[in-house]
Amino acid sequence: MVADSPFLEEVFAKARAKRCHIVLPEGEDQRIIQAAILAAEQGIADITLLGSTERIHSKMADSEPSLSNILIVDPVSSPLVGGYIDELIRIRLHKGITEEEARNTILQPLGFAAMMVKLNHADGTIGGAVNTTADTLRAALQIIGKSPKVDTVSSFFIMIADKPHHPFQGPVIFADCAMVIDPTALQLAQIGETAALSASTILGIKPKVAFLTFSTAGSGSHERVQRIRDAIQIAKTNYPDWIIEEELQFDAALDPALRKRKAPGLNLEVPPNVFVFPNLEAGNIGYKIAERIGGMKAVGPVLQGLAKPANDLSRGSKVEDILSLIAITGLQAS
Repeated sequence: MVADSPFLEEVFAKARAKRCHIVLPEGEDQRIIQAAILAAEQGIADITLLGSTERIHSKMADSEPSLSNILIVDPVSSPLVGGYIDELIRIRLHKGITEEEARNTILQPLGFAAMMVKLNHADGTIGGAVNTTADTLRAALQIIGKSPKVDTVSSFFIMIADKPHHPFQGPVIFADCAMVIDPTALQLAQIGETAALSASTILGIKPKVAFLTFSTAGSGSHERVQRIRDAIQIAKTNYPDWIIEEELQFDAALDPALRKRKAPGLNLEVPPNVFVFPNLEAGNIGYKIAERIGGMKAVGPVLQGLAKPANDLSRGSKVEDILSLIAITGLQAS
């Protein structure tokens, strides 16, 4: 399978150079198996599949894959289970977890995978093709935990513009489109900051972060606009070179001529490449309009704010979606 955009091919190339180890807890799913085989054959990542060894091998039988970079582990029979249970009891003792509860969690592939990442036995994990988002996130939050640098776990989509009608070409980030429903000013600031770091790490670009609302540079007055302005001030204190100093409407963010008319004093020479939406409704609707009507390719959601990489697939994910997220998770880990 060849990447369907120059940007994704660049992501795959970077992932090959890093060659991280990604654990896939839903290893019995045929889409996961096919993506794992492609990732291993193309050198994008070393892969561990979790599940019944017999069932996974039977589903691989017709594929004739090279298994040199694919490890199959059944949590039920793994010698690592005892140590993983002890570690889970240690980190969840304050929550009153029992040994039986810890054992049940670790024997589940999602819990086992998260503990592999927690203890550096893998660099990142991806679930959600079979399990619900709630179950996938619960394992990541309880075992891997949040990054000590942020309080908010959020998400972003990489939106790829590659059609002739698009006003720019290449990738940008939309955040948060999948996690935080109604963020506070501090949460918005952290969403923007972590999305900017993701842009730097994954896209390899200097972030230009625009906080979006229905006002441009003071044209509107409302408590929701004030929340955006407060978020900008928080973020600019931490990253003054990354954050655009005023709130923007989406059209003003993209169109320099319109922006000049609406905000002639705004010092912004190039369009933003990280767009922070004011809430989940706006972000979720915005990325779907850009994808379904605008023709942009959406890659994600990608989680940010965890101590180590863990990502959540849609249960409708295709093999190419899984392969792309394997590569992106590897870049997050590196």
